[in-house]
Amino acid sequence: MMVKVLFVDDETNFLDIIIKRMKKRHIDAFGVSDGNQAIERIHNEKFDVVVLDFKMPGCRSGIEILKEIKVRWPLIEVIMLTGHAMLNTARAGMENGAFDYIVKPADIDELSYKINDAYQKKSLQERKIKGIDDIIKKQV
Repeated sequence: MMVKVLFVDDETNFLDIIIKRMKKRHIDAFGVSDGNQAIERIHNEKFDVVVLDFKMPGCRSGIEILKEIKVRWPLIEVIMLTGHAMLNTARAGMENGAFDYIVKPADIDELSYKINDAYQKKSLQERKIKGIDDIIKKQV
């Protein structure tokens, strides 16, 4: 199965390039340019991983979007992108449920590795939940 990833970044040139490169790596990649579009897209489609920029224009930060994603869709893994190697920013993301973070400019191989790793974690959690559901159904 192909991993379905939503990239959220206000830099449209970056989005275009990263989506093309991910598709060449057999990752089903899509992009939106702000957090509100991301929430709407996730609400309407199933995604495995979200790659979310920390800093975007508008009234909602990447951390706010991360928190909403983790509350509404806790199994979606989120990788945070930052243009700055700021430990505090990365720490805030991890404390709020991010799977990992990566510093821009993102190394494509490192990013695709982290996406696949995040997908494996999500798949494992889904199998555990299905196993528990199956046990419960057998007991009823």
